[in-house]
Amino acid sequence: MKYLKDSELILNPDGSIYHLNLLPEDLGDIVLTVGDPKRVEMVSRHFDHIEVKKSKREFITHTGRLGRKRISVISTGIGPDNIDIVVNELDALVNIDLRNRVPREKHRSLSIIRLGTSGSLQADIHVDEVVVSGWGAGFDNLLFFYPDYPKIHNHDLARLVEMALDNQISVYTVQGAEQLFRHFASRFRHGGITITSPGFYGPQGRSLRLASILTETHIRELQQLRWNDWRITNFEMETAALFGLSRLLGHQPLACNAILANRATGQFSKDPYRAIERMIVQALEAIDSL
Repeated sequence: MKYLKDSELILNPDGSIYHLNLLPEDLGDIVLTVGDPKRVEMVSRHFDHIEVKKSKREFITHTGRLGRKRISVISTGIGPDNIDIVVNELDALVNIDLRNRVPREKHRSLSIIRLGTSGSLQADIHVDEVVVSGWGAGFDNLLFFYPDYPKIHNHDLARLVEMALDNQISVYTVQGAEQLFRHFASRFRHGGITITSPGFYGPQGRSLRLASILTETHIRELQQLRWNDWRITNFEMETAALFGLSRLLGHQPLACNAILANRATGQFSKDPYRAIERMIVQALEAIDSL
């Protein structure tokens, strides 16, 4: 059994995992991830009661009860690099014996559900609505650092996306948890393929004073792309990385994103807080009925 060195599995003096500052007993079986640390309290105030409140850097965690379910909500900050930290450390909490520094023999699978914000690529997905992601398409390179990624990567979908971009970007594509997607998709109007970018401006085709290699033509190609019954619905910065690492580690990932911007119509939400709050309430209702 592999022994994990101090430099690889890094723990705080109290035995908690390094970045998240959590002990195994602090974590619920359902983990909700949010980007904005302030959104943690927006979620946890709907819990019946809160048992744990911990924080370190941008990573804030509240764990509590919703009915009979024990749920944790964790802020990840922005981007795939932070998802690499969060998912690996969540997995370590439940699947590594931290005291003896060896993997546990019995695997524990978490449901990891992102409650995020996003920009729609489709004119009929309006601001303030919610998209449930069935697939993630990663424009970042995170998953390429993990040699097992081809096991969960869909080559055909990735090639379609790459061709829409004139092969300027290597893309990985990963499906989320099918059962969770079906459960949530029955409660929300929109589901589809979510593009995850390593930035907000150029990597999503936005140009302020710097041009992006993603042109208006590329955006139109992405909007028109169809793969089986799926279309590309939205741009954001975490979903594909969350799906990829979670699936490789044996967890069940899903993403729900409140649409704050519509890239096809040029609109932005007039009340982002209300849109996010409504998504949180609907998502918690879906979780309560699991």
